Amino acid sequence: MPLDEQPATPARSPLLRPRDADAVRAELRRVAAETSLPLTFGGEVHDDTLLLTEFFGARTSAMRGLAVLPSAGLGGATMVARRPLSVADYRRSSTITHDYDGPVLVEGITSILAVPVVVDGRARAVLYGAYRAAAPIGDRTADAMVASARRLGMELRVRDEVDRRMRLREAQLANFGDPVAGAEQVREVHAELRRLAADTTVGPAIRARLRGLAARLGSAASGEAPTLSTPLTERELDVLSQVALGCTNAEAAKRLSLRPETVKSYLRSAAAKLGTRTRHESVSRARRSRLLP
Repeated sequence: MPLDEQPATPARSPLLRPRDADAVRAELRRVAAETSLPLTFGGEVHDDTLLLTEFFGARTSAMRGLAVLPSAGLGGATMVARRPLSVADYRRSSTITHDYDGPVLVEGITSILAVPVVVDGRARAVLYGAYRAAAPIGDRTADAMVASARRLGMELRVRDEVDRRMRLREAQLANFGDPVAGAEQVREVHAELRRLAADTTVGPAIRARLRGLAARLGSAASGEAPTLSTPLTERELDVLSQVALGCTNAEAAKRLSLRPETVKSYLRSAAAKLGTRTRHESVSRARRSRLLP
């Protein structure tokens, strides 16, 4: 297996959260494809330490698993400054410490840019792009890396919010001995995940992942896969999940950033597919069909 295709050791993910390292890797792959950079790499920050785990274009394994401390080297300086930093000649640079010269120079790195992924004022990951010759990091390349860091920061922020809400619901469920109350809490989490997934300010990949989480939660709660022969659209399910919480059409519209008449239209369409006459019948039929928890 090539050095740049070796996967990092998977970490146990809390709740239903995908591995953040995979998101880091995806952005590094995108930077490598969109720029002329021969080497891109990076990793996550845990307990104020950056661990380099993801590489594209590496010739050696010298930097794999390297733990970068705050203020140490270019990456450590970037973590502390919380802004992109670069050096044109790594070996001779006087603006950074040289704690990691050994593995960096073994890889042949000369010119390098480090971009932090900042979430809520804290560096959560660092993305690097490097040349093995004295080539400056151009503006277009730097812009592409900054854009990747921003996308990754947005994704981590959404994942954090989903985790926060799931933990809150889990804590609430732990305090309920009534299974009916517990089921209602699960429905609230499901509806909230679908509401977040309907937010058009969030990127399509993140929205798809949120919908996937909602589907997994609904399937886990029902114990079966959907059985309805005529599938409902995502928007119809979004609306029904809000109605299932007792929301009025106006409230559902506000939560989903839709017009009330649009909500009514989705409800009519869902009712036609479900063979129901009222919104409450639609919710009941959707639950029996394992479309809602």
